[in-house]
Amino acid sequence: MATQDEVPYVDHPLLVPDFIERRLYQIRLAGTARDSDTLVCLPTGLGKTTVSLLVTAERLQEVGGKSLFLAPTKPLVQQHADFYREALSVPDDDIVVFTGEVRPDDRAELWESAQIVIATPQVVENDLVGNRISLRDVTHLTFDECHRATGDYAYVYIAERYHADAADPLVTGMSASPGGDEEAILEVCANLGIDEVAVMTEDDADVDEYTYDTDVEWERIDLPDEVLAIRDALNEVITDRLEKLKSLGITNRTSPDLSQKDLNEMRGQLQRMMNNDQSKGYKGMSTHAEIMKLRRAVELVETQSVEALRRYFERQRNAARSSGASKASQRLVSEPKVREAMRKAESFDGIHPKFSKTRILLAETLGIEAGERVIVFTESRDTAEALTDFLSESFDVRRFVGQGDKEGSDGMTQKEQQETLDAFRNGEFEVLVSTSVAEEGLDVPEVDLVLFFEPVPTAIRSIQRKGRTGRQTEGRVAVLLAEDTRDEAFFWISRRREQEMEDELNALKSAADEIEEELDDSQQSLDAFDANGDSSSGGGGTATASADAAGTDAATNGSGDTGGQPGLTDFAEQSTDPEPTDASDDPATDDMDDPATTDEASASADAEEGVVARAESDEDGTVELVIDQRELDSTIARDLSTRENLTTRLETLAVGDYVCSDRVAVERKSVSDFLDTLTGGDRSLFEQIGDLSRAYARPILLLEGEGLYEERNVHPNAIRGALSSLAVDFGVSVLRTTDEADTADMLEVLARREQETSDRSVQVHGEKSSKTLAEQQEYVVSAIADIGPVTARALLEEFGTVEAVMTAREDDLLEVSGVGQVTADRIREVVGSDYER
Repeated sequence: MATQDEVPYVDHPLLVPDFIERRLYQIRLAGTARDSDTLVCLPTGLGKTTVSLLVTAERLQEVGGKSLFLAPTKPLVQQHADFYREALSVPDDDIVVFTGEVRPDDRAELWESAQIVIATPQVVENDLVGNRISLRDVTHLTFDECHRATGDYAYVYIAERYHADAADPLVTGMSASPGGDEEAILEVCANLGIDEVAVMTEDDADVDEYTYDTDVEWERIDLPDEVLAIRDALNEVITDRLEKLKSLGITNRTSPDLSQKDLNEMRGQLQRMMNNDQSKGYKGMSTHAEIMKLRRAVELVETQSVEALRRYFERQRNAARSSGASKASQRLVSEPKVREAMRKAESFDGIHPKFSKTRILLAETLGIEAGERVIVFTESRDTAEALTDFLSESFDVRRFVGQGDKEGSDGMTQKEQQETLDAFRNGEFEVLVSTSVAEEGLDVPEVDLVLFFEPVPTAIRSIQRKGRTGRQTEGRVAVLLAEDTRDEAFFWISRRREQEMEDELNALKSAADEIEEELDDSQQSLDAFDANGDSSSGGGGTATASADAAGTDAATNGSGDTGGQPGLTDFAEQSTDPEPTDASDDPATDDMDDPATTDEASASADAEEGVVARAESDEDGTVELVIDQRELDSTIARDLSTRENLTTRLETLAVGDYVCSDRVAVERKSVSDFLDTLTGGDRSLFEQIGDLSRAYARPILLLEGEGLYEERNVHPNAIRGALSSLAVDFGVSVLRTTDEADTADMLEVLARREQETSDRSVQVHGEKSSKTLAEQQEYVVSAIADIGPVTARALLEEFGTVEAVMTAREDDLLEVSGVGQVTADRIREVVGSDYER
């Protein structure tokens, strides 16, 4: 391998000189990705973001326009932005970051002036639906961690819009692990509009030069008798609950080690029974929920720690005491054998063997072997907390967890996460104890040991974890495996799935090679990558020895102003289709958030700010439909935003969900929501409809779904009475649709009829009616657990004020009609207890 002084760099007008190291496999991948919509697959840590950067630089230089780079979390977005600003010779202000923390109006303005936008997908999705931005001028779109492009994830919608709207589109998808089988990989490609798959593995000669062996050591652990006794007590209860399901005809199995697949099948059967209004379906579902809670407890004590189990039990006790607690939670904490397990967990004062083994492995790595850094991964935040405390007695340790408040633990802010990673990179501490937030794309330095506190049953996550070591030096991966526990099952599942993924990638690679063989010689040659014009055969991931030699000579012996080092302009002038490969990046892959939590936060940021979209249609004859921000949870807004001559605009609507004109607004209710509003809720159906009818001359209730009279145990005449009142008392038209697609069609017809046929304009108005003082007082009192509106009114009538209710003595409370001992105790507990988080 070349020394640092001999390392060649890529030359290009838009790249900072002597910054991007010239790696032949990255150049080849960039050549493929420059010419086609390409999925780039490369082991973690080998520079797939660099590949996208090279393509972006070339597209901006040759085609112009702007580049959009999407990453699933805010920390990843910021990390990519930092890398792009370091690597590209464009003004830093031209590289902008879009997350939910940036106001929508500001994003619309920044979009117009930016050359490169790096964003979370949810924010871009919202801006497209709200017509704040246009993808027309985007000439390169990158989807980082593109294996997420399935189902309703924002990547799928954005890709559809991009291919439809862009004048000159080019897509690059990047992932170290695109899917567990060929079908999953092909689904990702179809959803992103990708027609080339470039795959490289560590076996390829070009890649092998930059990798070292990573051995996986399986450390088997025997659990002590005290821990096994806790597990066995919980398993006895699981067996008992399975016996109950068996008596209902749901299952023939009563062994507690049944698979998750078996449990899912039971749940499906119970759901069908509930749909048919069979009472034993409801009873069985509650028992099933109890089994799931017990299995989680068993998993914690077997594979995590007794401390994690103690924290879990505490949350279950709190849940059972809370307002609206499920019967499953209440039965769980009152079950004698569960209470026995709780007592044993509380009295356990030993060290879990996994904790001891972790300390031994760290001592070997950091002490005897003079290592510098270690990452410990665990599935449980409780374990991460306890493990950090335990290891801190012997090592310099910090935790790394997600942003949300999960599992009874405070999360970390984005700033705290970034500071922790920076300190780890700078060698300020030795051990990083992390939950799964650090698995996917996290840019941390190479480490001497990656320790899995438990096996990971998902191939993608396992591969990404192991990608944290072996990038620049030889590294170790150790996995702790508790004998005769779920760890064993996860071990075999992980082994099987990783092998399946490797087989599928190799199969795809072979298929890609066959395709390349049919391309003409100009696309096969390396002329496109060589400043000297030297040609070499062989493409993609299985480059021949002669190709390697030619590439190396070109890098070190070239002539000219660039010192023989190839620039992107060299391969831009000829069409190229190198062999399939895959890359991942050093300074640009950082996943610090739980993905679901981060995307939801991004999606809801606009609604929380109460922002009104300002975008206006600039096409004559285009119909505009205003949509409430909260409707983004459904697919309707996305569907409508893709329709020809229909412009969608997002606002935080005070009244209604959709505005079709100055006189027509629509309140959308699913059948379930409609029935919920008849039986309770903060704002009743009639309150909402009253606001709507006062604000718009033609209010509409759009009732979506089937089973209006069958779904709930609500008397049909009660439903008919509600519908009659809506029509007669409020003058509201009630329209029925079958599903979200049907709703979108209906909304489009309504908007077109109003704006095209009736020539009406769109105007948003109306406000929610405010609660009266009496209603607000009733609301405050009824917020206490176990107190409904009737009891709240009785308390207020008795004591006169909210303050008097809150300060009343228990004996006085019991004198009020509808207030029993439990309710009285709960009022005093809520009002008189110290606040603790």
